[in-house]
Amino acid sequence: MSAIQTSIMAPSRFKSWELMVWVVAFVMPFLMPNHSLLISEIAITALFALSLDLVLGYTGIVSLGHAAFFGMGAYAAALFAKHVNPDPSFGLVIALAVTTALGAFCSLTIMRGSDLTRLMVTLGMALILQELANKLDWLTGGADGLQGVMMGPVLGRFEFDLYGQTAAWYAITVALLFFILMRRWLSSSFGANLQAIRDNRLRAMSIGIHVHSHLAIVYTVAAAVAGVAGGLHAQTTGFASLDVFSFDRSADLMLMLVIGGTGWLWGGIAGAVVFKFLHSIISAITPQYWTFWIGLFLVVLVSVGREKFIRPWTWFKKEGAP
Repeated sequence: MSAIQTSIMAPSRFKSWELMVWVVAFVMPFLMPNHSLLISEIAITALFALSLDLVLGYTGIVSLGHAAFFGMGAYAAALFAKHVNPDPSFGLVIALAVTTALGAFCSLTIMRGSDLTRLMVTLGMALILQELANKLDWLTGGADGLQGVMMGPVLGRFEFDLYGQTAAWYAITVALLFFILMRRWLSSSFGANLQAIRDNRLRAMSIGIHVHSHLAIVYTVAAAVAGVAGGLHAQTTGFASLDVFSFDRSADLMLMLVIGGTGWLWGGIAGAVVFKFLHSIISAITPQYWTFWIGLFLVVLVSVGREKFIRPWTWFKKEGAP
């Protein structure tokens, strides 16, 4: 293997601390069985955040309607389980296929216009799908949601339990699988091209990078990953409602990436973990004002800087000090 190939593949290799993080994630449902549902929700949200980071952190495309793909994946998996086959694996494949097709169609809309235009187009797609899900109540359940979704055992062996341990391990496993796939993909020359497009689109075009095709591919892949996260959500909760398309879900996703950082896959995971834990803890203490405290946390984070906030001992170092 050449030195160039080695340097490209190096970021895809797991470090020891990364392996420890995933080991801890798999152990958590066993150590904290009463919080397994929260752990499952964090894993699903982390996967959802990774999907947005593909288009925001690696290509610079801002989306306020990413919940469109999450919601489509949720309804696709839930409808498939209810009317065709309750096997979770098949349901995820269907969610992946449906949202890949939707993402490929929507990718045509991000090739034109400015960032503001893309914001409105992506948001509009989520609102359209939400209204369709509301009007097609004979299929989706409308405002009452799609109820009576019964899931079969994972891989034909592991039944979903009341504590949510199986759901947590299932969600973490799928999140790890897609994390590895995205990590390998972004460590390739394609990932380097994406970052070149993000940094300077005109320069990337001048050196022969096909910008439009790269944007279409990454947007389609991001939609597919978001659809898998939505499918996991419907399978682990046994329910799909209009809330999966809501603007709040897309906005929360942006906040997670603000917390964890964009342009590296661990940013989405870190942001999801911090945001969900803050939400769970603060809303239990003050249900009416939890958004105020999370907003205050974000203001402090942005003002101080993420690096200093994570490593507070750097606050007292002088400029230029080691």
